[in-house]
Amino acid sequence: MEKVVTADATSVIRAALARHEDEPGALLPILHDVQDALGHIPRETVQQIADGLNLSRAEVHGVVTYYHHFRSEPPGRHIVHVCRAEACQSMGADKVMQHAAKVLGCQTHAGHAERSADGMFTLAPVFCLGLCASSPAIMVDDRLHARVTPASFDAIIGRLGTSR
Repeated sequence: MEKVVTADATSVIRAALARHEDEPGALLPILHDVQDALGHIPRETVQQIADGLNLSRAEVHGVVTYYHHFRSEPPGRHIVHVCRAEACQSMGADKVMQHAAKVLGCQTHAGHAERSADGMFTLAPVFCLGLCASSPAIMVDDRLHARVTPASFDAIIGRLGTSR
């Protein structure tokens, strides 16, 4: 059974639709607006977005699930992105990702973000943070970190003031 769209989500969607109604290709900016306002794109809002753009539910769902940036579930309190682009991979990003998954209690599969059971962290792969010359790179809560090792990862997470 699908959840009911909340009044807050409905007003966010209506505002986003109105703001982008005359733009060609309005779906992506609308999805960004919804996620920026709600923290994610709730599954129950997909039909309302589709109706507003005269698209099918499948078309909107396909875009939400195709792009790694979009989330269908609320994120953890802290979002950790690990770069998975070639430069970072060649400098040890796989080791950093495995370490991060273990430390944070998150699993990643098929390249999608995962939230820890305690809701503290979301661990997400990302393809290029633009720090190729200083790889491997991560981004924690919109702050970039370069030349990350498992030890420096632990220090970065430790500075967040969490119980880990």
